[in-house]
Amino acid sequence: MHPVSSVHLHPFSVVSNGRVGEDIFRLVIEARDLAGVIRPGQFMNFEVPGDPSHIVRIPLSFASADAAGGTIEVIYAVVGEGTRRLSRMGEGDSSTVVGPCGNGWRVTSGGRALLVAGGVGAPPVISFARALVERGRAVDVVLGAQSKNRLWGERDALEAGADEVVLATDDGSCGMRGFATDAMRDLMGRHQYDLIGTCGPGAMMEGVARIAHEARVECQASLERMMTCGFGACSTCNVAMRAGGYKTCCSDGPVFDAEEVLW
Repeated sequence: MHPVSSVHLHPFSVVSNGRVGEDIFRLVIEARDLAGVIRPGQFMNFEVPGDPSHIVRIPLSFASADAAGGTIEVIYAVVGEGTRRLSRMGEGDSSTVVGPCGNGWRVTSGGRALLVAGGVGAPPVISFARALVERGRAVDVVLGAQSKNRLWGERDALEAGADEVVLATDDGSCGMRGFATDAMRDLMGRHQYDLIGTCGPGAMMEGVARIAHEARVECQASLERMMTCGFGACSTCNVAMRAGGYKTCCSDGPVFDAEEVLW
């Protein structure tokens, strides 16, 4: 479990905040203390100003953190009033963020790794790719989305050091036509992997976990839940475990061993 004592309230200011796809935005914040300690796969809980009745913070993952520059890059989708207000924040606007929250990716040395992202599950996958490449691993990345307007991350994955980036869209408007799991199977037919990582819609991750299980390859999954408090106090983000019982996504996760999750 992530130690609650290390989770703090940090002020932040907006460096930039712009649209990169259909209802998808790239936000860069300056939060110097947090940028130096947050690790790939962890997340932050944002307070978005503008509506005093909205007391619940918004949990968001990150794509990269620059400890020297004190900045953190976040990619998010506008899905409700909170993220809509967030998309309207501009350069110099400020608020607070709670973090670093949760347990992130287990970054290990080894052979080739395959990372599979769906939609806005790409940011934590990009951060994982960068960390694995720094450990000397070869990394391939699959990015899937409904259409090209919802697809994000190819340039970022290549800049992170990925060897091969495969794009897949449901409608065939960009890359191969089909699901991210189709592209995953194709790559596994051409390369040998000893680690798989995934983040995205639940149905996609369940498929990735099943394929990894069949191939007997370690699989880490970054799950998405409504993480209200961000540090394990409210139990609104429970995850059912295969062995029985529940764990909290925000403090035991969000990254889990896919074999442990009751999909």
